[in-house]
Amino acid sequence: MDVVLELPDLDATIRLGAALARHLRVADVVALHGDLGAGKTELARAVIRAAAGDAELIVPSPTFTLVEVYETPRGSIWHFDLYRIETPEQVWELGFEEALADGISLVEWPERMAPLLPTGRLHLALEIVAGDARRARLKGTPDWSARLSTLAREAAHG
Repeated sequence: MDVVLELPDLDATIRLGAALARHLRVADVVALHGDLGAGKTELARAVIRAAAGDAELIVPSPTFTLVEVYETPRGSIWHFDLYRIETPEQVWELGFEEALADGISLVEWPERMAPLLPTGRLHLALEIVAGDARRARLKGTPDWSARLSTLAREAAHG
């Protein structure tokens, strides 16, 4: 199932992140696609804050650490930024195997590890439309179908 959502401003992106957080399960992998500045990190922050139930939680970008882990009531959320890895296999050094087994993975720049991405994942691509407006394209495997239709309704209505 494919879903396209128009996100007219940052608040809409945050609502999408909050809606996504409500639908995540342990072992889920969300591949976050988009150009630099498209909003991948802002969306990940919204997911993590919503899952943690803390709108003020400090969620630094993992650009330099490559991974940050957050304990939430929904499970451990692993936020990966793979922009700086040189080979796909480097993800194993970052704890990706543990994240797959016991956590929820948000992966920025997933194409850097493409051959190692699990098959059951959600692709979420953000595209800059103009200013703070974004277009989100979500494509999930069959196990995501029911969750995606509900998520789209929730993101649209807050």
